[in-house]
Amino acid sequence: MCRNPFGCPTYDLNIKHCDIIGNIMIRVLLDTNVLVAGLTSSMGASFAVLQLVASAKVEIAASTALWLEYESVLKLDEIRALPGFSVQELDSVLSALAVWVHPVKLHYVWRPQLRDPGDEMVLEAAANGSVHAIVTHNKRDFTDAAPKFGLQVISPAELLLLLENPR
Repeated sequence: MCRNPFGCPTYDLNIKHCDIIGNIMIRVLLDTNVLVAGLTSSMGASFAVLQLVASAKVEIAASTALWLEYESVLKLDEIRALPGFSVQELDSVLSALAVWVHPVKLHYVWRPQLRDPGDEMVLEAAANGSVHAIVTHNKRDFTDAAPKFGLQVISPAELLLLLENPR
Protein backbone atom coordinates (compact mmCIF):
# COMPACT_ATOMS: atom_id res chain seq x y z
CA MET A 1 0.00 0.00 0.00
CA CYS A 2 1.35 3.42 -0.93
CA ARG A 3 2.03 5.82 1.94
CA ASN A 4 2.60 8.82 -0.31
CA PRO A 5 -0.63 10.30 -1.68
CA PHE A 6 1.26 12.00 -4.49
CA GLY A 7 2.45 8.69 -5.92
CA CYS A 8 -0.86 6.83 -5.72
CA PRO A 9 -3.77 6.72 -8.15
CA THR A 10 -6.52 9.21 -7.34
CA TYR A 11 -9.96 8.39 -6.01
CA ASP A 12 -12.69 8.52 -8.64
CA LEU A 13 -15.28 10.86 -7.19
CA ASN A 14 -17.35 11.10 -10.40
CA ILE A 15 -17.29 14.89 -10.21
CA LYS A 16 -19.66 16.22 -12.87
CA HIS A 17 -19.88 19.93 -12.13
CA CYS A 18 -18.02 22.74 -13.89
CA ASP A 19 -14.45 23.64 -13.05
CA ILE A 20 -13.80 27.01 -11.46
CA ILE A 21 -10.36 27.50 -13.01
CA GLY A 22 -9.20 24.94 -15.57
CA ASN A 23 -9.26 21.60 -13.78
CA ILE A 24 -9.43 23.17 -10.34
CA MET A 25 -12.75 22.55 -8.65
CA ILE A 26 -12.27 24.47 -5.43
CA ARG A 27 -9.51 26.33 -3.59
CA VAL A 28 -9.14 25.48 0.08
CA LEU A 29 -6.67 26.05 2.85
CA LEU A 30 -5.55 22.96 4.72
CA ASP A 31 -4.93 23.24 8.42
CA THR A 32 -1.71 21.54 9.45
CA ASN A 33 -3.63 18.75 11.20
CA VAL A 34 -5.07 17.64 7.85
CA LEU A 35 -1.60 17.27 6.34
CA VAL A 36 -0.41 15.32 9.37
CA ALA A 37 -3.45 13.01 9.20
CA GLY A 38 -3.16 12.54 5.44
CA LEU A 39 0.51 11.64 5.58
CA THR A 40 0.26 9.34 8.59
CA SER A 41 -2.65 7.20 7.38
CA SER A 42 -3.72 6.19 3.91
CA MET A 43 -7.15 5.15 5.15
CA GLY A 44 -8.88 8.44 5.91
CA ALA A 45 -10.46 11.45 4.29
CA SER A 46 -7.33 13.56 4.78
CA PHE A 47 -5.36 11.18 2.55
CA ALA A 48 -8.14 11.33 -0.06
CA VAL A 49 -7.99 15.15 0.03
CA LEU A 50 -4.23 15.05 -0.61
CA GLN A 51 -4.86 12.75 -3.56
CA LEU A 52 -7.39 15.23 -4.94
CA VAL A 53 -4.77 17.95 -4.62
CA ALA A 54 -2.28 15.78 -6.53
CA SER A 55 -4.84 15.16 -9.28
CA ALA A 56 -5.61 18.90 -9.61
CA LYS A 57 -9.23 18.52 -8.51
CA VAL A 58 -8.62 20.66 -5.44
CA GLU A 59 -6.25 23.61 -5.21
CA ILE A 60 -4.68 24.52 -1.89
CA ALA A 61 -3.51 27.91 -0.74
CA ALA A 62 -0.83 28.69 1.82
CA SER A 63 1.10 31.70 3.03
CA THR A 64 4.82 31.56 3.68
CA ALA A 65 4.21 31.42 7.43
CA LEU A 66 1.74 28.55 7.07
CA TRP A 67 4.07 26.65 4.73
CA LEU A 68 6.87 26.98 7.29
CA GLU A 69 4.52 25.59 9.92
CA TYR A 70 3.66 22.64 7.67
CA GLU A 71 7.35 21.93 7.25
CA SER A 72 8.30 22.32 10.90
CA VAL A 73 5.42 20.21 12.23
CA LEU A 74 5.82 17.45 9.65
CA LYS A 75 9.54 17.25 10.38
CA LEU A 76 9.07 16.75 14.13
CA ASP A 77 10.59 13.39 14.98
CA GLU A 78 7.39 12.08 16.57
CA ILE A 79 5.26 13.10 13.55
CA ARG A 80 7.76 11.95 10.92
CA ALA A 81 8.09 8.59 12.66
CA LEU A 82 4.36 7.82 12.28
CA PRO A 83 4.52 7.09 8.55
CA GLY A 84 8.20 6.19 8.76
CA PHE A 85 9.40 8.93 6.43
CA SER A 86 13.05 9.96 6.40
CA VAL A 87 13.77 13.69 6.32
CA GLN A 88 14.68 13.32 2.63
CA GLU A 89 11.40 11.53 1.83
CA LEU A 90 9.46 14.22 3.65
CA ASP A 91 11.33 16.90 1.70
CA SER A 92 10.24 15.11 -1.50
CA VAL A 93 6.63 15.05 -0.33
CA LEU A 94 6.75 18.75 0.55
CA SER A 95 8.35 19.55 -2.82
CA ALA A 96 5.57 17.67 -4.60
CA LEU A 97 2.93 19.44 -2.53
CA ALA A 98 4.51 22.83 -3.27
CA VAL A 99 3.71 22.36 -6.97
CA TRP A 100 -0.02 22.56 -6.20
CA VAL A 101 0.05 25.41 -3.69
CA HIS A 102 -1.44 28.76 -4.59
CA PRO A 103 0.86 31.23 -2.80
CA VAL A 104 -0.88 33.74 -0.55
CA LYS A 105 0.50 37.17 0.21
CA LEU A 106 -0.83 38.65 3.41
CA HIS A 107 -2.20 42.08 2.58
CA TYR A 108 -4.31 42.35 5.71
CA VAL A 109 -3.83 41.07 9.24
CA TRP A 110 -6.85 40.97 11.56
CA ARG A 111 -5.43 39.68 14.83
CA PRO A 112 -6.79 38.72 17.24
CA GLN A 113 -9.84 36.83 15.98
CA LEU A 114 -9.39 33.37 17.49
CA ARG A 115 -8.86 31.90 20.95
CA ASP A 116 -5.75 30.03 19.81
CA PRO A 117 -3.08 32.44 18.56
CA GLY A 118 -1.51 29.56 16.62
CA ASP A 119 -4.59 29.41 14.38
CA GLU A 120 -4.45 33.10 13.44
CA MET A 121 -2.08 32.49 10.51
CA VAL A 122 -4.48 29.89 9.12
CA LEU A 123 -7.40 32.33 9.20
CA GLU A 124 -5.29 35.17 7.75
CA ALA A 125 -4.01 33.01 4.89
CA ALA A 126 -7.54 31.83 4.13
CA ALA A 127 -8.97 35.36 4.17
CA ASN A 128 -6.18 36.72 1.97
CA GLY A 129 -6.05 33.67 -0.31
CA SER A 130 -9.55 33.79 -1.77
CA VAL A 131 -10.30 30.27 -0.58
CA HIS A 132 -13.73 28.72 -0.37
CA ALA A 133 -13.09 26.93 2.89
CA ILE A 134 -10.67 26.09 5.65
CA VAL A 135 -10.33 22.30 5.86
CA THR A 136 -9.52 21.21 9.39
CA HIS A 137 -10.13 18.56 12.02
CA ASN A 138 -10.67 21.35 14.57
CA LYS A 139 -13.71 23.11 13.14
CA ARG A 140 -14.78 24.68 16.40
CA ASP A 141 -11.52 26.67 16.53
CA PHE A 142 -12.67 28.70 13.49
CA THR A 143 -16.48 28.65 13.54
CA ASP A 144 -16.95 32.05 15.19
CA ALA A 145 -14.45 34.04 13.13
CA ALA A 146 -14.46 32.41 9.68
CA PRO A 147 -17.96 33.56 8.64
CA LYS A 148 -16.89 37.18 9.19
CA PHE A 149 -14.56 36.66 6.23
CA GLY A 150 -17.01 34.70 4.10
CA LEU A 151 -15.23 31.41 4.79
CA GLN A 152 -16.65 27.98 5.40
CA VAL A 153 -14.99 25.66 7.88
CA ILE A 154 -15.24 22.01 6.90
CA SER A 155 -13.65 18.68 7.72
CA PRO A 156 -11.82 16.62 5.09
CA ALA A 157 -14.79 14.24 4.95
CA GLU A 158 -17.16 17.16 4.36
CA LEU A 159 -14.96 18.38 1.51
CA LEU A 160 -15.19 14.96 -0.11
CA LEU A 161 -18.98 15.00 0.26
CA LEU A 162 -19.16 18.51 -1.18
CA LEU A 163 -17.22 17.43 -4.24
CA GLU A 164 -19.34 14.29 -4.68
CA ASN A 165 -22.63 16.17 -4.30
CA PRO A 166 -22.28 19.74 -5.59
CA ARG A 167 -25.20 22.00 -4.80
